[in-house]
Amino acid sequence: MEEKRKVCVVITSRAHYGRFKHILRELKNTSSIELQIIVGASAVLNRYGDVIKDIEKDGFHINAKLTMNIEGGTPLSMSKTTGLGIIEFSSVFDNLQPDIVLVRGDRFEVLSAAIAASYMNITIAHIEGGDVTGSIDESVRHAITKLSHIHFPTNRDSAERIVKLGENPSKIFLAGSPDIEFIKNCDLSPLHDLYQRYGGVGEKADISGKYLVVLQHPVTTEYGEGYKQIQHTLQAINNLDTPTIWLWPNMDAGSEEIAKGIRTFREENDVKGNIHFFRHLSSEDYTRLINHCSCLIGNSSTGIKESSFLGIPVVNIGTRQAGRLRGKNVIDCGYDQEQIRNSIQRQMEHGKYESEEIYTGTPSKVIPEVLSQCNLDVQKRISY
Repeated sequence: MEEKRKVCVVITSRAHYGRFKHILRELKNTSSIELQIIVGASAVLNRYGDVIKDIEKDGFHINAKLTMNIEGGTPLSMSKTTGLGIIEFSSVFDNLQPDIVLVRGDRFEVLSAAIAASYMNITIAHIEGGDVTGSIDESVRHAITKLSHIHFPTNRDSAERIVKLGENPSKIFLAGSPDIEFIKNCDLSPLHDLYQRYGGVGEKADISGKYLVVLQHPVTTEYGEGYKQIQHTLQAINNLDTPTIWLWPNMDAGSEEIAKGIRTFREENDVKGNIHFFRHLSSEDYTRLINHCSCLIGNSSTGIKESSFLGIPVVNIGTRQAGRLRGKNVIDCGYDQEQIRNSIQRQMEHGKYESEEIYTGTPSKVIPEVLSQCNLDVQKRISY
């Protein structure tokens, strides 16, 4: 009997898992593959949701749980977390002995896994390489591409960039976006039990009619500016006097600046209307929430990728998503409260856009098929 190929998937956040679920299920059901799952970074921290419980409830076995994040929300803590991650992933890879490590995206924790796997002569497969954005994510994403042996871009433009980075075209497989595949299989009905399920803080915003959703993360290459930047967004939203659901930022450098800005604003200002703050939502509930909002505001990639398919009006603030392939549903603006407010008003007046399938494909079909048959290369050479 032929030995199964061990494919080790790295999960680093709740959103990461939600959008990986269909791929995990198909990998698990592929007879020639033994699925291994490593959970680390914010995915093991309770304040970002009990991801481990979600994974186990869905019938998956977790092979290792890594505590690797150093608190602080600064460039120093990000850098140290990356280093600690290399140590922790190296130990786990040594124990699990995977044939392939499957990673996704541009997070610094994912870079740790890729570096560790590279030095341990493990084949690396990377989802979402070749995209263009702002922040340190741009550098990290392309670094992971250069460490990886198999590439699963979400769109043709990204596939072409991977070739231009010197990667072998025969190792590039246009898979499509896990995010779009996820929402195609998601319940998109209105969310009626948001407050009962998640609590949160602030007045309960009425989401039965028009409402806004805000998700604004720090921009690592603009560290020190987060407090001022979030004040512009807070002031713009407050002046609109519209029910708003506001989600907490991720763990990147500058997250504490944004968190402090939100707390200070709530303490020092007369908050108009109903603004309610949540630390986290499940991927499914977040998708249902944004699908029925009047406008999504901030700098999350969901405003670029998922929202183009759902036709959600989006106001994208600042540079974090600069250069990423986007639909007609997005208005870009700077860190200026007047610009932000005017852009939101325009989008609310416009309403829903037609769906655009910019990021197509079925990665849960493409990825298991490729990983079950591909050569397990560890030596890389530039291809031009």
